[in-house]
Amino acid sequence: MTPSYSSHTLPQQQQAWHTYAPQKTLECLETTPQTGLNAETVSQRQQHYGPNEIEETAGRSNWQILLDQFTNIMLIMLIVVAIISGILDVVELQKNGIAEGVIPFKDTIAIFLIVILNGILGYLQETRAEKALAALKRLSSPKVQVIREGQRLEVDAPQLVPGDIILVEAGDQLCADGQILEASNLQIRESALTGEANSVNKYSLEEGLEEDTPIGDRRNMVFTGTEVIQGRGRVVVTNTGMTTELGKIAEMLQSVESEPTPLQQRMSHLGNVLVSGSLIFVVLVVVGGVIKGGWGLLQELVEVSLSMAVAVVPEGLPAVITVTLALGTQRMVKRHALIRKLPAVETLGSVNVICSDKTGTLTQNKMVVQEVETLKGNFRVTGIGYEPLGELIKEDNQTIDIDNYGELQALLFTGVLCNDSHLSQQEGDWAILGDPTEGALLALGGKAALQQSNLDQQYTRVAEFPFSSERKRMSTISQWSETGDHWPSWQLRQNYAYAMFTKGSPELILERCNSYQLGEQIYPLTPEQREQVLNGNNAMAKRALRVLGFAYKPLEHIPDTDAETSEQGLIWLGLVGMMDAPRPEVKAAVAKCRAAGIRPIVITGDHQLTAQAIAQQLGIVQEGDHVLTGRELERMSQPELEQEVERVNVYARVSPEHKLRIVRALQKQGKFVAMTGDGVNDAPALKQADIGIAMGITGTDVSKEASDMVLLDDNFATIVAATEEGRVVYTNIRHFIKYILGSNVGEVITIAAAPIMGLSGIPLIPLQILWMNLVTDGLPALALAVEPADPHIMERPPFNPDESIFARGLGLYIVRIGIIFAIITITLMSWAFNYSQQPGNDPESWKTMVFTTLCIAQMGHAIAARSTTRLAIEMNPFSNIYLWGAVTVTTILQLMLVYVEPLRNFFNTTVLTREQLIICLLFSSLMFVWVEAEKIVLRLYRKFVK
Repeated sequence: MTPSYSSHTLPQQQQAWHTYAPQKTLECLETTPQTGLNAETVSQRQQHYGPNEIEETAGRSNWQILLDQFTNIMLIMLIVVAIISGILDVVELQKNGIAEGVIPFKDTIAIFLIVILNGILGYLQETRAEKALAALKRLSSPKVQVIREGQRLEVDAPQLVPGDIILVEAGDQLCADGQILEASNLQIRESALTGEANSVNKYSLEEGLEEDTPIGDRRNMVFTGTEVIQGRGRVVVTNTGMTTELGKIAEMLQSVESEPTPLQQRMSHLGNVLVSGSLIFVVLVVVGGVIKGGWGLLQELVEVSLSMAVAVVPEGLPAVITVTLALGTQRMVKRHALIRKLPAVETLGSVNVICSDKTGTLTQNKMVVQEVETLKGNFRVTGIGYEPLGELIKEDNQTIDIDNYGELQALLFTGVLCNDSHLSQQEGDWAILGDPTEGALLALGGKAALQQSNLDQQYTRVAEFPFSSERKRMSTISQWSETGDHWPSWQLRQNYAYAMFTKGSPELILERCNSYQLGEQIYPLTPEQREQVLNGNNAMAKRALRVLGFAYKPLEHIPDTDAETSEQGLIWLGLVGMMDAPRPEVKAAVAKCRAAGIRPIVITGDHQLTAQAIAQQLGIVQEGDHVLTGRELERMSQPELEQEVERVNVYARVSPEHKLRIVRALQKQGKFVAMTGDGVNDAPALKQADIGIAMGITGTDVSKEASDMVLLDDNFATIVAATEEGRVVYTNIRHFIKYILGSNVGEVITIAAAPIMGLSGIPLIPLQILWMNLVTDGLPALALAVEPADPHIMERPPFNPDESIFARGLGLYIVRIGIIFAIITITLMSWAFNYSQQPGNDPESWKTMVFTTLCIAQMGHAIAARSTTRLAIEMNPFSNIYLWGAVTVTTILQLMLVYVEPLRNFFNTTVLTREQLIICLLFSSLMFVWVEAEKIVLRLYRKFVK
């Protein structure tokens, strides 16, 4: 019976269990493999350790997210303006009542509607709640087979405790970390945890492993969330809940705090600048007005101040940015990138480092034969993926005819018949059902016209010695079918009815060979030739190829002995080297990255040689460049790693903690990092990165929920395409910000000038300003958001993500254009005011002329703002037909406000005469002329300087 003990003697979960021998682990956990724990001990441990579950921390509620939207400084100012406007309306109603045709509180209502709309837009962007932890919890299997008090029971996964003995078999999903006590051909897929697709052979080791052994190499341990592919085993539970490797990932995920994106930071800075500038203007106007006209003008000055406050806030900007980002997501979907969080669209444009996983992103995630080597020489194999199309090429670059190489034909024949997988074409794509390594051999045979379906009919499998992790080889025995053709030309004698085909570890296969084939002849295998084979094997391994050896033996009858006896006296054929080859398009994408000032980095759980070989083929590193392994990284402090990341572009055999540390080190160095990942292990690093990119095909739910973007085709080239789209979006955002704010500055100065000039009343009421900011500015701004990309946009480094929205001359442009707007409008306002005061003219018409001139002038500004260097006449008018449509529609709507009576009454406008309208159009056109003239002057200046 398992001993009982007090709670203070309960075993600690935080131990390096992989370093212990099984007996020591059992002693530490005070359990036995045959009887397990008793009910009392289980109950005691459940109370101490808690349920075997992933714990979640509470986040912001939806109400909190909604309320947070109204803490934006620009929205706060609008709320204050709306309240003051409402108070003024109340005062006016108390003094004079409701005038005929006047709608009370319309300014207040309109402003509040805008505030609510902007709040809802922000809320909808933020309420995509993080579900990564919920996805992590789903990885726990609901039921598990456990030994307790000598009885085999089925219990719920949350009830497991350290010291439990669990039984696992093919198809099980593991729900606790543990050490293997017994294993029979046990293979586990750990891709969710390590990111590597191939299943891992697991054993019970008599001695423990080194403490710094990476998770992917801990062959004596099993982990929560992984899946048993083959075999069975007995495991002692060592860790449960948050102390498992999966729990540690959940803890890291919770520790990562979301940072505002560059666009969010820029918009916050923009709001601060606009509100501060507006308040300064308001103070100057009120103080100046009171000094000049006394306190009797206070109410009028307050009304002017309200209009200025409304004018300075670009009410339509949040909606325009949201629509722009949404349009960007649609374009990215067409390029196989799905954006989960809208701000990520623009953020991609700031990326200067892309940390990419290797398997499936840089590579095809398909094993492809690269080389075949016999004692006659080495042959390069062409082709992509599992498609059975390609050639075998000699070292002199000459394509060979397989019929002239008997040993090669025999080797390929062996690869097809000694095979348990199936290759088929599905919807135009070749796919493998079974082991990827065997799929590569079927594709290789297909390149020599050795189709599996034909050979299986002609040569019937009658016996086999299956592969196991202990044997490291596989043999099949086939019988010639009388309905089929004769044995191929390499067959020794026709009187052999059977043949055994063997593949596996080159060293083990070679040990069982006493001869080799060259052409159609058989020769004794000498020590020198054995050394030649082993040297070839080592050379392939150094090129990061997975190498298999092939042999065969003719048989007169089916052997009645065991595999060890039967697999002797084989005839050596050769070696096959394969790898998960790089995607064909990735090398060009890496070169494009380099040209765009983006540094690609490989971070993988795979072996060092493999990672380095792939990175070299793609141009990410050069031969001799340093590769940092997980073990080396483990020994580094964070400051040391921060220095090391400046020169390392390949990281191999890394753990989840390492990925997170690498991202943080790069960010500490001022890098703006995009990180790809597909496994559970990648989730913390994905969340920490400035842009987290999950795999759409191979990615786990956990990685997708933690990401900002999902690659629908798992392709590195798609990241580069999405980065290009991000740059286009940011460029267009700058285009319409300078367009919108230029007019806003003009509005503010014009409104402020009216009382200074002694004009009666304010030229623009808040409702008219809202119309200008939402419709007159909004529609053309949306059209500018779809402006085609500059063809050279990926030939420059990314802009600094910390730069202000006003950087690179944008702030100066806004002020300059705003002043020109104001000069043009104030000049018109002065003339229009004097003209309207003449007998027979409407004394209020000057206000409508100012309103109309500002709106129409913006149309010319929009056409000119498409480019900072090219004249409007030099640009293709059909490259952005949306802009012309927006200008036309907005102009028509503006005229409707003047000439359609219900709209005229609502917006407080008056009918303009034909002469007044023509004057407005002439003054408006001056804005377009000015901006185009600036381009000509700038062009001449640059030409003169050169």
